[in-house]
Amino acid sequence: MKRMLGALASMAVLTGCGGLQAADIDTEPQKAPAADVGQARKDLDKLAVKGRAPKTGFEREKFGPAWSDVDRNGCDTRNDILKRDLREETFRPGTHDCIVLTGVLDDPYSGKTIHFRRGQDTSSDVQIDHLIPLSDAWQKGAQQWTKDKRKEFANDPLNLLAVDGPLNGQKSDADAATWLPPRKAYRCAYIVRQVKVKTKYALWVTAAEKAAMKDILSSC
Repeated sequence: MKRMLGALASMAVLTGCGGLQAADIDTEPQKAPAADVGQARKDLDKLAVKGRAPKTGFEREKFGPAWSDVDRNGCDTRNDILKRDLREETFRPGTHDCIVLTGVLDDPYSGKTIHFRRGQDTSSDVQIDHLIPLSDAWQKGAQQWTKDKRKEFANDPLNLLAVDGPLNGQKSDADAATWLPPRKAYRCAYIVRQVKVKTKYALWVTAAEKAAMKDILSSC
């Protein structure tokens, strides 16, 4: 069923249908389809190229409360993404399959298999990465957005991915010019998705960032 959903989502993006983007429900984010790579190359060429705006004024709270239930499905965004990206999930009883207790992550950034277990000392083993970090977005256009648009961006499944916690910490707020997933096999899909996010929200790129993205896409 999950494989079928991923295929359907990819078709929706390619045909311009409304609703979820491919990354919203794709549970196999390891490959970048040739059509997506080609589109990313075109979209990257259209993105504005500017220097970073000052980081002054950036606060996480400017993008709304962490992990809001923006789609009003009864689950916060973190649990939505865990449910989407993990396999063999178990859930807290009485939460209508909302709060993820355990699961297995095939980490796209490292290639490792991570056994997730919810708990004070273990939940951080799997973190939800903003592919375009919030502070990076702040410096490349988001300062001018409304509060509602920033909240939408922070909770957009297209920009979110369950990943290895330590690697997410290592990435911090870096863009493609200064950080890429150590697993080279995932770099094409990573950049394709970053370009999709930047295009959707009309965020600009720095010259160095564009050069790094172009270099990856040229090798896909």
